[in-house]
Amino acid sequence: MFVDELTPFVQALARQPVAFCGGFFSGLFRLNLAEDPVRSWLNKQGANPANGSDSSLPSAAKGPQSIDIE
Repeated sequence: MFVDELTPFVQALARQPVAFCGGFFSGLFRLNLAEDPVRSWLNKQGANPANGSDSSLPSAAKGPQSIDIE
């Protein structure tokens, strides 16, 4: 039973060990990928963190939007 719960983690670790360890490390230390120095290091590596810091979105899509319900 306990082995079944750990199977997805072991599979992810086996497929991409560096990415898994990096994600585990950033979660363990609660690093925000959108703040410096992590953001600048990721930009130098050629990565684009996808946690809401994408500047390609139109300005209307970045904040709350109002809708009319009839």
